[in-house]
Amino acid sequence: MTQSHPRISKAVIPAAGLGTRFLPATKATPKEMLPVVDKPAIQYVVEEAVSAGLDDVLMITGRNKRPLEDHFDRNYELESALQKKGDAGRLAKVQESSDLATMHYVRQGDPKGLGHAVLCAAPHVGHEPFAVLLGDDLIDPRDPLLARMVEVQEQRGGSVIALMEVAPEQIHLYGCAAVEATEDGDVVKVTGMVEKPDAADAPSNYAIIGRYVLDPHIFDILRKTEPGRGGEIQLTDALQQLAEDEKVGGPVHGVVFKGRRYDTGDRGDYLRAIVRLACEREDLGPDFRTWLRSYVAEEM
Repeated sequence: MTQSHPRISKAVIPAAGLGTRFLPATKATPKEMLPVVDKPAIQYVVEEAVSAGLDDVLMITGRNKRPLEDHFDRNYELESALQKKGDAGRLAKVQESSDLATMHYVRQGDPKGLGHAVLCAAPHVGHEPFAVLLGDDLIDPRDPLLARMVEVQEQRGGSVIALMEVAPEQIHLYGCAAVEATEDGDVVKVTGMVEKPDAADAPSNYAIIGRYVLDPHIFDILRKTEPGRGGEIQLTDALQQLAEDEKVGGPVHGVVFKGRRYDTGDRGDYLRAIVRLACEREDLGPDFRTWLRSYVAEEM
């Protein structure tokens, strides 16, 4: 029998990484601001949070991340120029990002890992459950993963993580979960987690992808979590403790995602994401698909 738990309203987006895989483009431009077609990747993530009902967004930033704040702020000079030109379409696009959500920012002074970045959100989040969205993972809005995770957390309590089945030879790239089935086909109970295991040591082929709905007890655990893999404070290690002891913060469940996900943290996947999203756009798709077919036929 499920029960109702407190409504979630806050989302946390860690965005303090250096983006070294995209150098030199990210030398002076935050990785999160790289465009995916004509919107920065980070805007897709904020839009996803808002679509799931989370309109209070805290971004964990670092040095040289000021463009993130500027993007979600008003640009009166640009708006005035577009208004004078009568360019209502572009004006609406400019204003869209500043009207999306109530935005907050806090700096992660030392890059000590994802667990430390989440811990930086503790003063803002308080004692409420909250969502964490990683900016490298873009989830297609037609596949509302986060909304489903919020629903599961409100029904079952505790924490909820997003899982996706991957090929065994890819599991070493992800955190991995040991799971048990539940009465809901897309929901599993998580009994253990390990960060980036070798294929032979992986408890399953369920990879943890960049969406979490967390019980606030995670903060108490993160404060005591020692650096793990890579010398960083791993969120996976803290979640492992929650999964081991349900008395502290409730159980951990996973939502198995089978929808469309775009990984913008890898250069190849970033390019594939742009192509796929451009192909599906009503304004760009028809001409772009025609050109793409011609290019593939001629060059390949």
